[in-house]
Amino acid sequence: MKNSIKNILVAPLNWGLGHATRCIPIIRELEKNGFTPILASDGVALQILQKEFPHLLSLSLPSYEIEYAKNGSDFKWKLIKNSPNMIDAIFTEKKIVKKWITEYNLYGIISDNRLGVYNKNIPSVFITHQLNVLSGKTTWISSKLHQHFIKKFTECWVPDIERMPNLTGKLGHLKKNKLNLTYIGPLSRLEKKTLPIQYDLMVILSGPEPQRTYLEEKIKKEIKTFEGKVIFIKGVLESEQKINQDGNVTYYNFMTSDQIETAYNESSMVLCRSGYTTVMDLAKLGKKAFFIPTPGQFEQEYLAKRFKRNGLAPYAKQDNFEIADLKDAKLYQGLPQLEQKIHWKQLFILFEGE
Repeated sequence: MKNSIKNILVAPLNWGLGHATRCIPIIRELEKNGFTPILASDGVALQILQKEFPHLLSLSLPSYEIEYAKNGSDFKWKLIKNSPNMIDAIFTEKKIVKKWITEYNLYGIISDNRLGVYNKNIPSVFITHQLNVLSGKTTWISSKLHQHFIKKFTECWVPDIERMPNLTGKLGHLKKNKLNLTYIGPLSRLEKKTLPIQYDLMVILSGPEPQRTYLEEKIKKEIKTFEGKVIFIKGVLESEQKINQDGNVTYYNFMTSDQIETAYNESSMVLCRSGYTTVMDLAKLGKKAFFIPTPGQFEQEYLAKRFKRNGLAPYAKQDNFEIADLKDAKLYQGLPQLEQKIHWKQLFILFEGE
């Protein structure tokens, strides 16, 4: 008798919280459609999935050891310097995955930006919104290298819309390509709800250290002169949730998906990084936002500039941001709600086998 349990490995990259949180709706839908997700990552990405899905098996993968530069302008060189460790991790995870296929009877793989998590013997999906990897003068080579890895997968799912208007612009759209691309529509774990507004401003931080801490310290100083109620989610994953009240600001170290969904829906404006997962959440909820891109992260800088140019949301560089800048957000439309229903059953046919 054929095994009725269809295990699918879901493996997000550990870089901030975004790759892990955008896998949450995929994991939920796999379960709804009769598959058994097995979670795999490292660091905070694995921790957030374990908190969200304590009933699922979770496995450890080697760290890419992505270190973030203290100075944004050094970010690219830090990545280049770190590339031998990253390449080593990619080769190691490839060997581990090969072993897991028989050990855990895997029917398929969904990798969010983990370049070595695939195998030619089972359907392997790569999720990315960056078909072009922006890196300044080296964009051509970083994009070609990324596309070279994507070709090794059975399919590449892009969490955006193929036509205009879309959220990623040139990041997620190529003029010519030989990749097996499927535009699945924006991914968000959140739902829009009509709730009474409780907060004038929601601050939500994410991304790798030390830049997350730098921004937290800066906003904490600036927020003292803000008139109105503020909810401030630091994006620091710890064993217990901590809540502190300081004047008009309520601080949380982290929130569960349900709590974040409520906080977003109860806030009139959001101050955040322009990371793509946050962008997809804002678009799903139709929220007004003010962006502070992570220094040196070309992709976030590109998205922030694009949204400003299109009249959707303003932004400021981290060093230049002042709380008075937030008044500009009222002059912008906010992110568009792009309605594209994700056809999960159709996407998961890939894992049905014979």
